[in-house]
Amino acid sequence: MKIGFVGLGKMGGNMVKRLLRGGHVIVAFAPSKESREEAEGSGAHTVASLKELVERLESPRVVWLMVPAGKVTGDVIDTLIPLLERGDILVDGGNSYYKDSMARAELLKAKGIFFLDAGTSGGIWGLREGYCLMVGGEEDAFKKVEPVLKDLAPENGYAHVGPGGSGHFVKMVHNGIEYGLLEAYAEGFELMHARKEFGLDLRKIAELWNHGSVVRSWLLDLSVNIFREDPSLESVKGYVADTGEGKWTVVEAIEQGIPAPVITLSLLQRFRSRQESSFSAKVIAALRGQFGGHEVRRREGNQ
Repeated sequence: MKIGFVGLGKMGGNMVKRLLRGGHVIVAFAPSKESREEAEGSGAHTVASLKELVERLESPRVVWLMVPAGKVTGDVIDTLIPLLERGDILVDGGNSYYKDSMARAELLKAKGIFFLDAGTSGGIWGLREGYCLMVGGEEDAFKKVEPVLKDLAPENGYAHVGPGGSGHFVKMVHNGIEYGLLEAYAEGFELMHARKEFGLDLRKIAELWNHGSVVRSWLLDLSVNIFREDPSLESVKGYVADTGEGKWTVVEAIEQGIPAPVITLSLLQRFRSRQESSFSAKVIAALRGQFGGHEVRRREGNQ
């Protein structure tokens, strides 16, 4: 199948390589000349503009976006709309907010253009393992791009989950769950790391738990890797970023009146990780000194 691909970053570039291995013909665009050259080296045809990309595809066209969510995605879609024709299919495989995708689906439908929102999970391992694809949009469009989905995903790794916006909604919740899983593993490993007298080998325990344990998972496989490389993680700074889906999941829980304490606290822990020195912790420490006479640890030079 011939497909246009916009965005050749860590995920987009690997998705192009996987599709090329599946025998698909790829016309690719990215602002970075280096990214385009790498894609060319893998067998893709590259272009220097979105206009040229559309011109190189035959109707009905399929254009897949793997660009940053938010303004970048919006700008790319706004540029593509006047270039596309009725019956063409636009796929957003990035981490867009599902309400934005719902609006885009309606906008494009009015112009006769199909829109699919494809929540994509797999990270940098997707090239080898395949990508899990959660696709929202009209079923006819889904069926037309199914050959692409099938080659991107592992067996049983893609599905049409509902109407426009539902793919990114499911991916949002998926990432919210990921926050909770990561936090639970992190807290457990910290507890074991702190009990120094046992001399626990965290790599060995992570590997052990992945054989028959109820907490076995791919994340534990990755834990084996990180503890093998750096048993105490001394080279890692405890700063945890996020790409927005956790926040959106918590907002959704609030809007729906559904308690989601694990995901919410996991998100707040990420915020906490970015503070070099927590002012709120200082307030608590100082207040404990005031009402209970508890020791307040002072920084050097502040006696």
